[in-house]
Amino acid sequence: LEGAQGALLDIDHGTYPFVTSSTTTAGGAASGAGIGPTLIDEVIGVVKAYITRVGEGPLPTELPEAEAERLRQLGGEFGATTGRPRRPGWFDGSVARYAAGVNGLTGLAVTKLDVLDTFETIRLSTGYELDGAPTASFPDSVADLARVRPVYERWPGWNADTTGCRTFGDLPDSARRYLARIEEVCAAPIRFVGVGAARRETIALSAGAAA
Repeated sequence: LEGAQGALLDIDHGTYPFVTSSTTTAGGAASGAGIGPTLIDEVIGVVKAYITRVGEGPLPTELPEAEAERLRQLGGEFGATTGRPRRPGWFDGSVARYAAGVNGLTGLAVTKLDVLDTFETIRLSTGYELDGAPTASFPDSVADLARVRPVYERWPGWNADTTGCRTFGDLPDSARRYLARIEEVCAAPIRFVGVGAARRETIALSAGAAA
């Protein structure tokens, strides 16, 4: 089964009112297809190596417009049918952990790693601060989510073309370390890494990025 749209657009578990009208989590995929949840062996969450959002709603790690436009152009971040520009941000570990929880993820597929190939420094948000205090959990309300400040780690870029990589070992050291940190922050093993749009540009991992 392949679900559509992201977990934060879910009518029940998303950032209401900035949601869609349906269930977008793994549970919705099971009910929509008429398959019992016990028949599903694995749930793979698909995340970009950064984050994007379409339309309104909080995006704590949103990039300043100059950087956003650069990433938007490199990643082709425009709506497939409308051409509407997406809002890019740095990878948000809080969002990814929340999505992993509500979906019961058994693994991750990290796509568009190649879009970050030319960035000298890459930031990764490991958590939030709310009213100056660290918060371990994802905010319960959109109002609180709009007020949080992301807690960033800065990672060195790799300044190398990853589109020709076919195994995890082919990736630059900095890219492998970045992926291992994503895996650690999300508490879910990375099973696939995308370095381009073609099928051959998907790297399968048997033991996760930190192995």
